[in-house]
Amino acid sequence: MKSKITFVLRLIVAIILIQTLRFKFTAHPDSVYIFEKAGMEPYGRIGIGILELIAGILLLIPKTVWIGSLLTLGVIGGAIFIHLTLLGIEANNDSGTLFITALVTFLMAAIILYQYRRDIPLYKTKKH
Repeated sequence: MKSKITFVLRLIVAIILIQTLRFKFTAHPDSVYIFEKAGMEPYGRIGIGILELIAGILLLIPKTVWIGSLLTLGVIGGAIFIHLTLLGIEANNDSGTLFITALVTFLMAAIILYQYRRDIPLYKTKKH
């Protein structure tokens, strides 16, 4: 059931994705630090920012919610992986805020994708 709660989750994830763009697109020192540490500065920072913008928009369009949530899982899953392998839980003295935000965003995107699983074309071809 695609409820009001799912809509609120979509909105929250889209806001999280889109509000972080100002840091990526303005080359904020914290964002540059993170992407330098990951060996992805500046192209990774800008590319990831574009993917997050696309995911945020797709989450707000009813027919593309499943694509937006899947893209969010990929991008945020990558962020979690980078935290666990290169940055650590605490990145640049942020007390783990970015890592926790990534985990919460990943969880919300997973819930959204589950709620919209029947919209996935491959899912529709299977009998349930």
